[in-house]
Amino acid sequence: MIKTVAKHLRDFLIPIFITIILPLLINTMEHRWFQRPRFAPSIFQLILGLVVCLAGLALLIISIVLMISSAKSTVMPWDPSQNLVVRGPYRHLRNPMILGVIILLLGEALALSSYGIAILAGVFFISNTAYFIFVEEPKLETQFGEAYRRYKANVPRWRPRLKPWRPGEDSHDN
Repeated sequence: MIKTVAKHLRDFLIPIFITIILPLLINTMEHRWFQRPRFAPSIFQLILGLVVCLAGLALLIISIVLMISSAKSTVMPWDPSQNLVVRGPYRHLRNPMILGVIILLLGEALALSSYGIAILAGVFFISNTAYFIFVEEPKLETQFGEAYRRYKANVPRWRPRLKPWRPGEDSHDN
């Protein structure tokens, strides 16, 4: 039990680095080097950015809870899932955890009026897309076989489908 808790805490270091520490460093560098303001110039932009952050954080937390409880895994992609998760936001898109991080970063970019954090979100999106295509998806196909192939054929990687997909439902109407 203690080892499991320690493993989960250790695995949260990377998401904390990407969503909190790195954006704060980028914002500080932009402020010092380019004399940019630390926060958005208007209260509307600041509030909008915070709302976007909360939406991304909510999606991230829900996805993490489902991954830990249903997949018997951690948040790290190299920790193999014991079960294919097809619940909650995973019924609408295949990568809600990563999309939550991207939305959170975009909200931070908006709230902090930071081009650097927006670029970080773009780099994070591109690198994860490449990782999913070349590493994670083939691994999941090998591990879960036809169940994952049906899931992959019916649930988009990034663009959420409006109607939640259910296993056994093979419609490509996303």
